[in-house]
Amino acid sequence: MVDLTNPIFHDPNKAREWLESERWPSGPVCPRCGTINEATKLKGKSTRPGVYKCRPCDKPFTVTVGTVFEDSKVPLHKWLLATFLVTSSKKGISSHQIHRTLGVSYKTAWFMTQRIRAAMTPDPSTASPIGGAGKVVESDETFIGGKAKNVHRGKPTPKKHPVQALVERGGQVRAQHIADVTAKTLRRTIAKHVAKGTTMNTDDALAYYHMSKEFAAHGVVNHSKDEYVSKDGTVHIQSAESFFAILKRQMYGTHHAVSEQHLHRYVSEAAFKWNHRSALGVEDTERAAAAIRGIGGKRLTYRPVDQASHS
Repeated sequence: MVDLTNPIFHDPNKAREWLESERWPSGPVCPRCGTINEATKLKGKSTRPGVYKCRPCDKPFTVTVGTVFEDSKVPLHKWLLATFLVTSSKKGISSHQIHRTLGVSYKTAWFMTQRIRAAMTPDPSTASPIGGAGKVVESDETFIGGKAKNVHRGKPTPKKHPVQALVERGGQVRAQHIADVTAKTLRRTIAKHVAKGTTMNTDDALAYYHMSKEFAAHGVVNHSKDEYVSKDGTVHIQSAESFFAILKRQMYGTHHAVSEQHLHRYVSEAAFKWNHRSALGVEDTERAAAAIRGIGGKRLTYRPVDQASHS
C-alpha cells in the first residue's frame, strides 16, 4: 500500500535522502569510477543539497547521475511518487492520470512513465534462466493490437504484434515482443531463457515439435481439440494465459493503444510486476524499491515521438 502522506512524496530533500539510502546502503557510490564510500559531501552555501565529491577521481556527483532521473527538471519527490504509482498499479496507470495527479504536462508525464518502464526492464546480461530440474515452464504467445472491426472506414487495418511469455509455474516470467511466431524465433527465445533440465509445457503448435529432445520433458495441450488441461491436471499453460490476461487488461483497459516502437517497455512493465507480485511475498513498497534499484545505467534522452498513440 502506498502512503501518499509520506514526506518523500512532498519534500525533495526527503526524497533524495530516501533514494540515497536505497541506492547506496553501504555509502555513496561514484558513478564514474565506482568507488564506494570514498566521497565527501559538499556543504558550501552555493552548493545544492546532495552533491558529493569523489576523492579518488575528484569528480562531483549526486544520487541521480547516470540514472533515468538525471538532468530532469521534475522535482525528485514527484519522480518517486510517479514510480510508486506505476509499480503499485496492477493493470497499469495512464500517463494522463500521472499528468493530472502530479500537476505536470502530459508530455512530461509520458516521458516519465517511459523512463520508469526502462528502470523496470531487466539487464539481459544478468537475468538468470528460469526453470531447472523438477520445475515446469509454460510457453505461449499472444498478439497485441486493435481489431479490424473497430477501425473507422478508410483507416488502415491495425497490425498485430506478437508477444511471447515463458512462465515458471509458481515463479517468474520472461516476456518480450518478438518479430514473429516461427519455430526459429520461439525456440531461440526458449533456449536463451529456460534451463535445460526443465519440463516444458506448450500448446500443440508445430513450432514446438520435437521439444522433448531439448528439455527434460515436453507436455502438450491440444488446443485444436479444445483441450486446455490434461486429464491428470498437470499439463497446461494456464500460468502463461494468466499473465497475458493481465497484460491485455493493461493494454486495452488502461493504455488503449501502444505502438510497436514502445511495446517492449509495456511488456517489461507487466513482467516486472508479475515477478514482484504479492504471491511471491512482494508488496507495493518493496516493488517500488526494486524498480528504484534498476534506474542506474538506463538514462533516456528525449526524442520527438508521436505521443497521440500512447497513454
